[in-house]
Amino acid sequence: MNLTEIRKIEHLNICLNQEVQAGDTLFDDVHLVHQSLPETDLEEISTSCEFLGRKLELPLMIAAITGGCEEARQINEALAGVAERKGLAFGVGSQRAMIEKPELTPTFSVRSVAPSTVLLGNIGITALKQVSPDRVAQAVEAIGADGLCVHINPGQEIFQNEGDDDFAGCADALAGLCTAVGFPVIGKEVGNGISRQAAELLKKAGVAAIDVGGLGGTSWTLIDSIRSGKDSSRFRQWGIPTAASILEARSAELPVIATGGLRNGLHMAKAISLGADLCGIALPFLRILSKDGVQGVENYVDALEQDFRHALFLTGCKNVAELRKVSVILGPRLKEWVIQRKLDR
Repeated sequence: MNLTEIRKIEHLNICLNQEVQAGDTLFDDVHLVHQSLPETDLEEISTSCEFLGRKLELPLMIAAITGGCEEARQINEALAGVAERKGLAFGVGSQRAMIEKPELTPTFSVRSVAPSTVLLGNIGITALKQVSPDRVAQAVEAIGADGLCVHINPGQEIFQNEGDDDFAGCADALAGLCTAVGFPVIGKEVGNGISRQAAELLKKAGVAAIDVGGLGGTSWTLIDSIRSGKDSSRFRQWGIPTAASILEARSAELPVIATGGLRNGLHMAKAISLGADLCGIALPFLRILSKDGVQGVENYVDALEQDFRHALFLTGCKNVAELRKVSVILGPRLKEWVIQRKLDR
């Protein structure tokens, strides 16, 4: 078992057994305007959308969690099966483990249980300076993925014992990958959010979409500080709240994926009303699977869908496209962020 495999097991154990969430998403500062006369039938509302040219039944992705160890194989297969049955997208964890050790490929391979699911691979941005675009493409093709998330994680790396904190040249490496491969590449943060400036750099590099990975959900800075013993307490609240990061990232005029502390269907509705095209949730799926099994995960998806449908109904929207056009009132903290950052709202 190599160091990467050991790290993957430790990450899973920490996520399952310790408090790994930090910060505030600011979704409480997003208020959708109620419509007493919605002029629509609740049962006729469509929650479907398109992502990467494919139809999803709900604008939701089971976001990247794991890969690279036997426990990860079981988790990925179980959750990808739910994604297939419920019409969701699915992302695997960092594939660097299988690049280093190809025999770990089965821990990322879910096409046998999710043949039609929109599937996203994953690799860290610093790895792009050591791994050629051809080798990255081989890893994506090996699991039959439709695209690749490149995770951008400086906060995590500086608190990780094995971390790579040399981010010089990462934007160029990302641009080289985007130019060389024939599948969509998504720039993805992991808990500290994407700023407007970072979004513009990602657009210039050629990404197809931006996953904001905002503050308020799972903190990989916290997770790796737990592993390493390094004190991250002064950076526990560091980052851009998810709601604010959606507003920051949409300035690049690329599809936006909202991850970071979304926990229910109302959060999803608020994210989309702010400008997100897709929502991602990770930690709750992992914990529910561990506690209640696949049926518990499916029940959670049903609850997300019901809340999301209710939010559409109560805002007078017949579909997701209409939700993107509804009036939104911003509370004082998020409004102040918009003013000081000179964001278009």
